[in-house]
Order: sequence, then structure tokens, then C-alpha cells
Amino acid sequence: MASERPWVACLCAAWCVACREYGATFAALAAQFGADADFAWIDIEDDADALGDLDIEDFPTLLIADGAGARFFGPVMPQAQTAERLIRGALAGDLAADTDPALVERVRALVPVRRIGSGAA
Repeated sequence: MASERPWVACLCAAWCVACREYGATFAALAAQFGADADFAWIDIEDDADALGDLDIEDFPTLLIADGAGARFFGPVMPQAQTAERLIRGALAGDLAADTDPALVERVRALVPVRRIGSGAA
């Protein structure tokens, strides 16, 4: 399972102004890294049943993971450079986050349904 294609999920909320503003940046990151990872925009309220009791305090929050588990889980500054550095580090295997494996699996299950701009067919 460690060879699973990496994925990046932006956990957001429709009411969050910062998330709405970050949407274009996240779409640009998906276009930039789409050949190497899958990207999904997940509204934590729309997908509350699938996500379970998830307490996100700061938006936008990214979860970057692969078959080995979470590489990053936490809020990011809305500048593209911040997420770009995190994504590059995660793809290189330089990052590993201590995150609830059940949360990783719940979000991973939503990635195919919420995927945006991907280089993979």
C-alpha cells in the first residue's frame, strides 16, 4: 500500500471566506502537481457524515497522505508557496505527520468523489 498515489485534501467550509479565497490557489496547485498526486476539495459540513466528529479550528486545513499514512495535517497560510513547499516535501517523503489513521482513511474515501483537476485519467 505504500506505493499508493499521494493525495492532497483541502478541508474547508463553505461559510469560510479564507477557504473561498483559497479555492483558486488550491486549483492552481492541483494543476501544478496533478501528475504526481490527486487533489480534493472537501467541505467538512457537506461531508460530515463521512468524516465523523472532525474538529477543524483553522481554515484552510490540508491533509497530505499516501499509502504510508499522513505526511502533513494542519492549517496553511493562504499563499501558494506555503502549500507548494509542503506538497514537495510530502512527495519527496520528507514529511510524516502523527495523525489519526481513521481520519486519514475517512478523508481518503472522499478523495475520488471530491477530486479536482488531476493529471491522471
